[in-house]
Amino acid sequence: MKKPTIILGKKHIILACLTLILGVAVYMNYVFADGGVQLEPALDEADEVANYGEAEFVSTDDSDSYFAQARIERTKKRDEANVALQTMLGGGDLTEDEILAMKQEAVTASKLVESESVIENLIKAQGFSDCVVYLDGDSANIVVKTDGLVPSEAAQIKNILLGEVSVPTENITIFEVK
Repeated sequence: MKKPTIILGKKHIILACLTLILGVAVYMNYVFADGGVQLEPALDEADEVANYGEAEFVSTDDSDSYFAQARIERTKKRDEANVALQTMLGGGDLTEDEILAMKQEAVTASKLVESESVIENLIKAQGFSDCVVYLDGDSANIVVKTDGLVPSEAAQIKNILLGEVSVPTENITIFEVK
């Protein structure tokens, strides 16, 4: 019976050294770390029972957070739609007509996104502090931050919108947030 021979190459020695260094690092971390630190609960049990079920006042006056949240939600919905569209295109079981229709839909959606951005910037340039525009194929919803929207300002907003996209005027809705 042959005796097994052990051949140590450079790779084996380097691997052994790295393993040894890792072991020393773990040991040093264990020795120097405060292992006795206990986390304290965030609330006492008495506080938790006392506050359970109480109503909390939430102010809707913070319009800046409304606009930020609206933009986040709009972006999230667009991202989900893009992922769904890419998944459908990547499926491979679509006909050429279906693929062409989906690509057309993607181009239309990107044009709407660009138009929303342009309209928002033009409305802000008219002196409104903030706004969010939601465009669909045949409707438009505009949320404007203002203390009171007068008819002339509403007409300006409609003119800006109609200069960028063609939407029936009865499908244009303007909301004001104070």
